[in-house]
Amino acid sequence: MMDEQTRTADALQPTLLYQDDWLVAVNKPSGLLVHRSWLDKAETRFAMQMTRDLIGGRHVYPVHRLDRPTSGVLLFALDPAVARTLTEAFAARKVHKEYLALVRGWAPEEGLIDYPLKEQLDKIADAFSDPDRPAQEAVTAFRRLHQVELPFAVSKKHPTSRYSLVRLFPKTGRKHQLRRHLDHLFHPIVGDTTHGDGRHNRFFREHYGCDRLLLIAHRLSFEHPVLKVPMRIQAPLGPEVLGLFARLGWPASEQDYGA
Repeated sequence: MMDEQTRTADALQPTLLYQDDWLVAVNKPSGLLVHRSWLDKAETRFAMQMTRDLIGGRHVYPVHRLDRPTSGVLLFALDPAVARTLTEAFAARKVHKEYLALVRGWAPEEGLIDYPLKEQLDKIADAFSDPDRPAQEAVTAFRRLHQVELPFAVSKKHPTSRYSLVRLFPKTGRKHQLRRHLDHLFHPIVGDTTHGDGRHNRFFREHYGCDRLLLIAHRLSFEHPVLKVPMRIQAPLGPEVLGLFARLGWPASEQDYGA
């Protein structure tokens, strides 16, 4: 029988989504750090090194980042010049990013969150950053895909509990932007232990066996930095997330969340 350590290692294994001579994209699991960090000096597994191992030891260069609990499309360059081009494309907002998030409550059908965010500094990793830096522009568009009302009184104020699945389109790339914006909208993402609602996190953990942040970097669209052709890389949601959607009465196949 597979032991717990092996199961954990398998759960944190990124899978290859795309590779050519200049780029490689993987599906990063929830819980995996992108690279070595002061936030967890004891951790030995990182998406950068695991991606390098996945493609035969070739060096990879990060061009953007995902929070540790966020899963989905993670893009690397395979040489420094391409990395610079892609990093500049992200900074210039030429990369179209789409996320899926399961949130508390019935979110509006669609909207735009234009709410500047003051930088959240970590005591160790951001020790030399300016704590008085003014709030930065932060913009997120969203569209609701599905909603559900469950016959469970997670909050004592209401006899039922409501949830929504939203597609998010961040226009800027601030630290924890989507998690903070959804919290600002009073629809925190389920599984968010920093900006979320502990009662609903606990309900999903105990009732559905779901102990992760339900935020997925679902799709990246951009112009290939060398071939100059449009690229669209999408991460599968996987059986865990699709199984949860099925239990909520939502469509439960990858095709349902394609275009």
